[in-house]
Amino acid sequence: MDILKIAVLAVAGVLLALMIKQTKPEYSILISMAVCICIFIYLLSKLSTALSYIGQLEALVDIEGVYLDTILKMLGISYITQFASDLCKDAGYSAVASQIELFARISILFLSFPVLMALVQTIEEVL
Repeated sequence: MDILKIAVLAVAGVLLALMIKQTKPEYSILISMAVCICIFIYLLSKLSTALSYIGQLEALVDIEGVYLDTILKMLGISYITQFASDLCKDAGYSAVASQIELFARISILFLSFPVLMALVQTIEEVL
C-alpha cells in the first residue's frame, strides 16, 4: 500500500500548491519541490530491499559484480536525472533541465564503455 501513501501525499501537495499559487506563486514551487523530495527520500528508504535482491541475484548467477555495479550506477543516474530535470522544468528552468539530461547521457555513455569492451572481448574469444 506504499503507492497509496505516495499518491495521497502527491495529490495533497498538488492541491495545496494550487491553492497557494494564486496568492504566493513562489511558495507553490517550493511546496511542489518539497513533495518531490519527500517522495524521493521515501524511495531511497526502499532501495535497500532492492539492493539485497540484487545481491542475491549476483550470488545465484555467475555475473561479475562490476557489471551489476555499473548497471546500478546507470539506473541511479537515470532516476536522479529525471528527478532533478522535472524539478527544474516545473520551476521554469528548462534550459538547466536540458543540461542536466545531457550530462547524464554522457555520464552513462562513459560508464558503458567497460561493459562494451568486455562484450567485444567475449565476442572476439568466441570467434
